[in-house]
Amino acid sequence: MNFLSISALYAFLAVIGYSDLVFADDDDEILIGCGSAIKLTHVESGGKHYLNSAGMSLGSGSGQQIVTAIPDRTQGSALWIIKESALSKEPCLSGAKLTCGSKIRLTHKTTNRNLHSHPIRSPLSNQQEVSAFGDNGEGDEGDDWIILCKKNSNKYLQRGERIYLQHAGTKKFLGASNQVKFSQSNCGHRCPVLNHLEVFARAKSDQMTEWFIDVGIFLSQ
Repeated sequence: MNFLSISALYAFLAVIGYSDLVFADDDDEILIGCGSAIKLTHVESGGKHYLNSAGMSLGSGSGQQIVTAIPDRTQGSALWIIKESALSKEPCLSGAKLTCGSKIRLTHKTTNRNLHSHPIRSPLSNQQEVSAFGDNGEGDEGDDWIILCKKNSNKYLQRGERIYLQHAGTKKFLGASNQVKFSQSNCGHRCPVLNHLEVFARAKSDQMTEWFIDVGIFLSQ
C-alpha cells in the first residue's frame, strides 16, 4: 500500500466515523510506526474509553480545546496521528519504528491540534490539565510526550501492549479515571461532554495512566 492511498484512507475514515479497521490479522504482532493513525484505549476504565477531542474549548483553566475519554470506539474524534516531536528538525519517516523512550507528538485528526499539557489545574480532579493546542499541527514543546512501555522486554511500540505517555516538559503521565466523569452535576444539564472521562496528567504511573493501542491504521517499515 502506498502512502498516497494512506492519506486518502485518513480522509475517508474521518468522514465515515472510522470503524474498527486494522490492516492486520488479530493474532499478528504489529509494530506501530510514525505516521500511524491510532486510537488510544484506556485501561482503568475497563478498556472501554478512548482518548478524544472535539472542536470546543475548556470552560475553565487555559480555555484551550478540550480532551476527554469517550465510551465509543467508532467516533472519528478519537483518531490521532503519531508525529515527530515538536523540537525535531526533520519530519519522521512514515512507518519508522518507534522505540520505547521515543519522544512524539499526537495530532488530532479532526481538528489538527496536538495533545498538550501544562501546569494548570484540570477542571474536575485538580490534577494537571490536558488539552489540544496549536494550529495546523504546529504547536510548541508542550505537545511532546515520551512513550514508556510497561514491559521492560518490549523494544518498540506495538499493538496491544500497555504503555504510559509521559509529558516531556512536566514529567507527568497522561491519565483518566472511571471515577472522574463529566456529569450534569459538575458540567450542567446541557453538558457537551456528558459521561466523558476527564483526561489529566498526574505525577505517578499507575493503572489510571495505562493505555494501549489496538485499533488504527498502522504503518511499519
